[in-house]
Amino acid sequence: MPEIREQFDGQTVICTFDVTPGSAQDVLELLTAAYSEVISRQPGYLGGAIHLNDAQTRICTYSQWRARADYQAMLRNPEMRVRNRAINERARSFEPVMYEVASVHAAQQRAH
Repeated sequence: MPEIREQFDGQTVICTFDVTPGSAQDVLELLTAAYSEVISRQPGYLGGAIHLNDAQTRICTYSQWRARADYQAMLRNPEMRVRNRAINERARSFEPVMYEVASVHAAQQRAH
């Protein structure tokens, strides 16, 4: 399970997929299978999540890795290369972006 905290010194990757309502479930299924069957078993993988917007036009994945090199090695994995091609065929576009956690904000308790 990903843990978002300011002191995290690994690599965070957020990838957005532009999909159509007709392709969203296909891409979601492909991503879910990739995470459970390949990505989650890669060295350096710490956790991740997949989000689908209400209109089913965007999918966002969030993953955390021990290091950038671990994420890059996963992308070079032969099984992931095949899966990424299949995902790319069904999405209009997708963009992975590497981030650092800049700040974290918890809910504040309101006085009664």
